[in-house]
Amino acid sequence: MAKYLFVTGQLAAEALADTLTGMNPDFEYDIAALPISVAALMKPAFIAKHLSSKTKYDFVMVPGLCQGDLGPIEVATGSKVIRGPNDLKDIPLFFGHQHRNEGYGEYRVKILAEIVDAPFLTTEEILNRAEYYRASGADIIDLGWPAEGNFPHVEEVVAALKERGFTVSLDTFHREDVLRASRVGFDYLLSVNSSNLDLARELSCRVVVIPDFDGGLDSLERNIAKLEQWGVSYIIDPIINPINFGFTESLCRFYEVRRRYPQASMLMGIGNITELTDADSVGINALLMGVVTELDIDYVLTTEVISWARGSVRELDIARRLMHYAHHRQVLPKRIDDRLIALKDTPHQHYSEEELRRIQKGVRDRNFRIFTDEERIYVFNRDLFVAGTDPGEIFAQLGVNEASHAFYLGRELERAALAVRLGKKYIQEQSLHWGYLEGNSGSR
Repeated sequence: MAKYLFVTGQLAAEALADTLTGMNPDFEYDIAALPISVAALMKPAFIAKHLSSKTKYDFVMVPGLCQGDLGPIEVATGSKVIRGPNDLKDIPLFFGHQHRNEGYGEYRVKILAEIVDAPFLTTEEILNRAEYYRASGADIIDLGWPAEGNFPHVEEVVAALKERGFTVSLDTFHREDVLRASRVGFDYLLSVNSSNLDLARELSCRVVVIPDFDGGLDSLERNIAKLEQWGVSYIIDPIINPINFGFTESLCRFYEVRRRYPQASMLMGIGNITELTDADSVGINALLMGVVTELDIDYVLTTEVISWARGSVRELDIARRLMHYAHHRQVLPKRIDDRLIALKDTPHQHYSEEELRRIQKGVRDRNFRIFTDEERIYVFNRDLFVAGTDPGEIFAQLGVNEASHAFYLGRELERAALAVRLGKKYIQEQSLHWGYLEGNSGSR
């Protein structure tokens, strides 16, 4: 059984002991409460000075906010030193996620990112958008425009994209533009049905086959049969309908197509849901990628036109990895990768008011500490203990007049109030956690 030494300061020692007792760990441990009030202020040299190697530990855990080279602590203790989480309440979560899930990050679904109304953009604008999509995780750049439109520089655009190494699809029923682009060469055509099916015989790319307009599965099967007869490589898109316009029925259609064509490549156009629903796209993308994974669908098509769908390509890139991992290991897509939890937050523990009042008894200075729970903000120093929900009302009770200090407290109180409203974890002087929106930070 591994043995840990947890290093902390005087104020947090009791709370740390309660947290470790409550998590019922599968390791032995001791707590070293060093002669300093606030654990975050400890430096590695200070910690090393107050520890010794008399008792052997497998690991020494210092607070996450302890910055600097941990080497002196390792020399002093003869143990491996690791940084824990910034907040001791997150220690149970830390021990549940300290090892990366083996094989995580693999995927098989390919993402088509559509550049909508491509004819109205310059070649440079399209290239810039394509680079953004590629950086977000897209595998295929889809150029979209209506059948009644006209794309005079389509050859130039396709050639420029291919020169930069992009895989390209055309999303249009405009026959003349498709034939002109075929002189340069592209990879996929979205879409064909009985209205333009013969076009597939003139192209060397894969085509996405859909039902006839206002047609059902019977028309889709007829179109597939023709392509098979001609030896044309195809991908099936049964078409997902917007919510309240046949969405549930269309999911059943996808299920039935997979049953009838168990080995066929399939595509789902997720943008029909994310763009046409007044809801943040992140949860919708995660859910639909779960459906895609269960039905063994090979491609998803998305757009990022409306504001709440911005970031959909990144969301789908994370979702395909999450769902692939969960599906192949037959586990829930939970506590694996938290980057799609953006607006709200992952499970976390709060200090109770009783705990905070106990901590306040050990405070000997006038610096304000700020904490939150699920309902209120707490601010205290050696003289005051204020609790409430409105940052302005709390600030008015603190008696702060110095401008820079007032600005600091105002900023922190507003951040704390936002955390309470959204159910997020608040730690003083740290940014709130925003999932994948923080960049390539990975899972916490």
